[in-house]
Amino acid sequence: MDDKSTANMAVLAGEIMLKSGAETYRVEDTIKHILDTAGTAETEALVMLTGIIVTIDRPGEEAVTVMRRVHDRGTNMHRIVEVNEISRKYCAGELSAEETWEKLNSIKGKQYSVRMYNLATVLVPAGFAPLFGGGIREILAAAGIGIVLAVLMTIGKRVRIGRFILNMICAAGAAVAAVLLQLWNPLLNMDTVIISGIMPLVPGVAITNAIRDTLRGDYISGGARALEAFVTAAAVAIGVGVGIGLTTVFWQGGGLL
Repeated sequence: MDDKSTANMAVLAGEIMLKSGAETYRVEDTIKHILDTAGTAETEALVMLTGIIVTIDRPGEEAVTVMRRVHDRGTNMHRIVEVNEISRKYCAGELSAEETWEKLNSIKGKQYSVRMYNLATVLVPAGFAPLFGGGIREILAAAGIGIVLAVLMTIGKRVRIGRFILNMICAAGAAVAAVLLQLWNPLLNMDTVIISGIMPLVPGVAITNAIRDTLRGDYISGGARALEAFVTAAAVAIGVGVGIGLTTVFWQGGGLL
């Protein structure tokens, strides 16, 4: 396998991991192990949140450099595990370069079906409600908020709405649903329901990875991840505020509050 092919394979593995939410240092480590199988004098890998650059430099030959721009990112631990397993087998000589390339290209789609994701979106708010002091009313209401979120997320992903706008719409929908549920049942703790309902939108993995990258000295990626988490949190906060504000104004204007 020539250096160009090795570099492309390493970049493909890193791209899959980066898109799936892996930490920067983990992506660089995987890429470096794959590059080192070329048996060259020097290999380098630079990974940032939005791009990957790798170089293979043989003495007396022109260096091979491959760069890849990474646009979409999410969280898929199953893909990260798959890439790690494939790269370990390749580096150990258990897989050929052609087999490794085919296996990496076959890593597509999600681990669970849309129905399973939607079910989790319903159960997560219901599970968090007791942790925030909610009773049976709040648990059922939070599950209802989860249904609203599942519907909005599914529609938003199908029409390809931007992540910021989608998070804001989902948070607004959760807030509106919580206000309406409290109007229907005045004993309902609306704050608990809203907080529980927006938990699926909280960027927990992004915050964790931002801290880990920063502590390991990857300040560019750590800062970018922290900013990404802040933007996501801001979208959720704006959505909740807008949802409560519009619902309150609408019902007051109609003389119902």
